[in-house]
Amino acid sequence: MNCTRYTELPEVAWEGFIGGDWVKRIDVRDFIQRNYTPYTGDGSFLVGASDRTQQLWAKVRDLMAQEREKGVLDADTSVPSSITAHAPGYIDRELEQIVGLQTDKPLKRAIMPFGGIRVVETALKAYGYELDPRTKEIFTKYRKTHNDGVFDAYTPEMRRCRKSGIITGLPDAYGRGRIIGDYRRVALYGVDRLIADKQAQQASLEVDVMDEETIRLREELSEQIKALKELKEMAASYGFDISRPAANGKEAVQWLYFGYLAAVKEQNGAAMSLGRVSTFLDIYFERDLRRGTATEADIQEWIDHFVMKLRMVRFLRTPEYNELFSGDPTWVTESIAGMGLDGRPLVTKTSFRILNTLYTLGPAPEPNLTVLWSENLPEAFKRFCAQVSIDTSSIQYENDDLMRPYWGDDYAIACCVSAMRVGKQMQF
Repeated sequence: MNCTRYTELPEVAWEGFIGGDWVKRIDVRDFIQRNYTPYTGDGSFLVGASDRTQQLWAKVRDLMAQEREKGVLDADTSVPSSITAHAPGYIDRELEQIVGLQTDKPLKRAIMPFGGIRVVETALKAYGYELDPRTKEIFTKYRKTHNDGVFDAYTPEMRRCRKSGIITGLPDAYGRGRIIGDYRRVALYGVDRLIADKQAQQASLEVDVMDEETIRLREELSEQIKALKELKEMAASYGFDISRPAANGKEAVQWLYFGYLAAVKEQNGAAMSLGRVSTFLDIYFERDLRRGTATEADIQEWIDHFVMKLRMVRFLRTPEYNELFSGDPTWVTESIAGMGLDGRPLVTKTSFRILNTLYTLGPAPEPNLTVLWSENLPEAFKRFCAQVSIDTSSIQYENDDLMRPYWGDDYAIACCVSAMRVGKQMQF
């Protein structure tokens, strides 16, 4: 069946006929490959920060200055974080074009005791806070944490190596490996479509023999469906209906960000990478520009406010952890550019726009803007990257020519250097 270009509504290719119903395939890469517009020009089209962005960023910079003085600006001491645990939070409701915070206040850190209660208690004490006694009781007496589970699995030799410092790392107190969610799916399909896909997967597991693997998969799918419903609830608390696909560029940014926000509300990973979103978002922006429903200034403002929120991601960690990494890292890595398997560059105008935030908002280590470098990237883009690196020292580079043959052209970087296919793999 021939597939048409995605123009009016985001649609995907039909895949087969299952159980009497046509089932759409969840395939973000296919959508990107069929619809993105490679850009080989320079950055002359870029605009500076809007007045609204400058006002909002000034408020955030003031909060960050207060945070640096205190170490931690504010922290929740009793409510375990989840997708829906906290009320909506804003910096300035009138100024923000992209909304959503991890808790009910800017830079207020949540507690995530499911990973380990001791690390939560230690981190709170280090910054002058006391863990709520009831919360401590629940996660020591009634609820087993990931940390406890890991140490139960350790052999005596492993425990000795861990205690002596021969083996160091983060699996004890952080309840996840490296995983990059495909947050683009929220914008492209809407949450109801993603729920239906999970329900179809669960229905396929109605088998004669309920073995251990099937039981585990059915339970995990139930948890995923529950989380997607909570994602809709969280977005609704901000006044947005993400059950449907995003209809324009601003919604695409907001929908995608809600997906990422849900992840950082639930998980305190060593790294919470964003993935590879620039080329995807550019499809929506190009359509808006063609329709005359957005200007270049509008688009840069959406990207600026989005990146501003990514710079505000915070986790409650011990001072020793932060000292180990020379700061307060979150590794919100966005992978930019690279080449497609068909030989076309994946550089778009939004590849420039997201790097432009290092000028509109100033240099910063977060998000970790990582250019997937290839000898075949457009010359103008390579020159732009070089100039931004000279001016800001805030771009990371990885060799796309080495990684693309193995990972394909829809991989992203988890943490600093680890590649994986977006939304399809994880690392332990």
